[in-house]
Order: sequence, then C-alpha cells, then structure tokens
Amino acid sequence: MRLTTPADTFVALGTMLTLDELIIAGDALVGWLGWATADELVRAVSRRRGLRGVVKLRRALAEIRPGSRSPGETRARLALVRRGLPEPALNHDVVVDGRWIACVDLAYLAARVAIEYESDLHRTDPATFRKDLTRGERLKDVDWWLVRATADDVGRGIDRFVQRVRRLLDVGYRAPHDHRLATLR
Repeated sequence: MRLTTPADTFVALGTMLTLDELIIAGDALVGWLGWATADELVRAVSRRRGLRGVVKLRRALAEIRPGSRSPGETRARLALVRRGLPEPALNHDVVVDGRWIACVDLAYLAARVAIEYESDLHRTDPATFRKDLTRGERLKDVDWWLVRATADDVGRGIDRFVQRVRRLLDVGYRAPHDHRLATLR
C-alpha cells in the first residue's frame, strides 16, 4: 500500500484547508507531533510549483512555528501577531533565580506577560483545572501576569483579547509590575 509523507500530505491539504487551518496543521507537524521538519515542508511545497493552492501553502510556511502544542495556541499566536504585537515565545519555561516556575503557552519575557490557551479540557478535567490554578498563582508570586484565553478570545472576542494583551505589554515594558494595579485602574 502506498503512503504519503507528512510533508506531502501537508501539500495535498493546500487545496482543502484555509490558510489558518494549514498553519495549524504545519505547527502540529513540526511541533507536538514531530512528524516533519520545517525544511521538509518547504522542500515539499517547492517541488509543487504551479500546483493549485501553492501560493496559500507558501503563505502558511511563513507563519508556521515549531513549539506550539495545540491548535488554540496557534490561533492565539496568529491573533496577536497579525494585529501588530510582537511574536511571543512558545511554550516558554519561566525560571526565576534558577527555580523553574511554570511552562506557559505564549510568553512576552521582557514584559513578564504569559498567555495560556485553555480548551474545555482545562475546565472539565479536575486535575488539569487544579494544575492551571496552581500555575497562575506561581506566576503571580514571581510578578508575572497571566492572561487566560479561550476559543471565544481568539474568535468573536479577538479584538478585546488583543487589546488586553497590548495594554499589559505597554505597562509591563515601561514599569515594574509592582505598580501594575495602580497603573491599570
């Protein structure tokens, strides 16, 4: 039985998926699935000159990043970057004074802003819910802000979500966090 490679399957999806769906698939292939490298995707796309969907595939390649661990994380990253915010670090380990605090989905290190994308699993699984609460408290203890994002935040509430992150970044870049409550009022 003939099988296709993950990179060739990515190319085949170019006529079926939207740009964002291709980016999510690419992030999965080069990220949490580990089934392809970014270079393999580039080579597979470059072999298909003139193929229907190749322009969209090239656009997707420009936005694929290793490090994302879920479709929601990819959607959150795209929402932020496409609306003018800097590219966040993906699945960043927050370490303070040599002590590991937490791994966060998206991070703006200089402003100490962490973003966690939370699917319904984070709400419905008791162990995941408790882990999320503990992570948030540990981040507060070391003076990081935590923004919890859901499907609504990267969907119909996208502008409010990006505006909130932008405000936190602006304040975080220019002032110590111990002044944040007074600054944000």
